Amino acid sequence: MNNSKKDITKLSQETPMPSEMAHPKDSKSSLCPSSPPDTQGSVVFGIVGGTVDSPQVAYLREPQPITDELLALSEPVDPTEVYRIAAPCWERRCQHFDGHQCHLIQQIVEGLPTVVKDLPPCRIRQDCRWWQQKGKAACLRCPQIVRTNYSMSETVKKVIEPHRDREIM
Repeated sequence: MNNSKKDITKLSQETPMPSEMAHPKDSKSSLCPSSPPDTQGSVVFGIVGGTVDSPQVAYLREPQPITDELLALSEPVDPTEVYRIAAPCWERRCQHFDGHQCHLIQQIVEGLPTVVKDLPPCRIRQDCRWWQQKGKAACLRCPQIVRTNYSMSETVKKVIEPHRDREIM
């Protein structure tokens, strides 16, 4: 798997930005930066590195559309263990969305420390729901987020747990 990161960054640099791929510019849709790979319009925008206890996302120069070839590069592990994936926000179909906003990023900002001092070089930022809701505070915590992490701390487990008492509009 050591070559996987290198292979991914070698993929086409001609890829359109996620805002062009996932939804038209005039759409109100935002991108979720913690999506599964099987969502229509999914793109990989980062590669998870660091350690199990302290993951750190490295952001790609250009997001890459999800393909069978790209998914195969993550084998034998689940793609969400090694890729940060963005796709159009599911909104009301998501357990973290209350009809108006994403509570996951609210919980992340309130419950997790910042892990970088400056904004990461993220190419989905302009369309990212987390950025749209929490701005810089979201981005300074984003590099530590891994959708599938079997060794996450108790703090992270608590932070990402959906609130069951919220009213969905």
